Amino acid sequence: MSRRLVNLTLDTLEDLPNPCRQCVYWELDPVSAERACASGDPGLEKEAWVSQTLLEWGSCGKLVYVDGMPAGFVMYAPPAYVPRSMAFPTSPVSADAALLTTAKVVPAFAGGGLGRMLVQGVARDLTKRGVKAIEAFGDTKPGEHEDEAACVAPVDFFLSVGFKTVRPHPRYPRLRLELRTALSWKSDVEYALEKLLGSMSPEKLLRPIPATSSAEN
Repeated sequence: MSRRLVNLTLDTLEDLPNPCRQCVYWELDPVSAERACASGDPGLEKEAWVSQTLLEWGSCGKLVYVDGMPAGFVMYAPPAYVPRSMAFPTSPVSADAALLTTAKVVPAFAGGGLGRMLVQGVARDLTKRGVKAIEAFGDTKPGEHEDEAACVAPVDFFLSVGFKTVRPHPRYPRLRLELRTALSWKSDVEYALEKLLGSMSPEKLLRPIPATSSAEN
């Protein structure tokens, strides 16, 4: 079984599972989101949001494929790009954090560690960009409101991948993951080497220096 993690782009956006491809719960404020849904094509608004965020801020999502099949995804951005974030009772998101909005693994692939793989991919990306933490709003009662069932990830998911509650709430606590705790020791070492050595790989660094010939002595 092969697993592959890729960035969300306008091309891979089409691989988001339904109804997530058409969902603008996070991307628009509540009034604008309702208006977009009433117009009949919220997918265009989602595409516009992804395009703008990619241009202005950079990568804002990850997808994981298992044997070539889309198996899950996660989306994230600075809070300023996520109007819905201000509607939560435990807002605002901390100034040093990016907001993880949606995380979903297709049920057929659940239980295989893909959620942790997605979050670690986000952590590696944001660490290189100087972000210190990821925060998220979790749902303590997932599925109770049908319209939010796939939009606000369960608290249990975030806790299982290392998040800690920083602002409790009976329904929508805010959780936080310090980025260095999300990365394995091996990943930290690889990142440190990359930062120190630039494009030089560890293999090249550790390659023995050829012995000098006697003619050069």
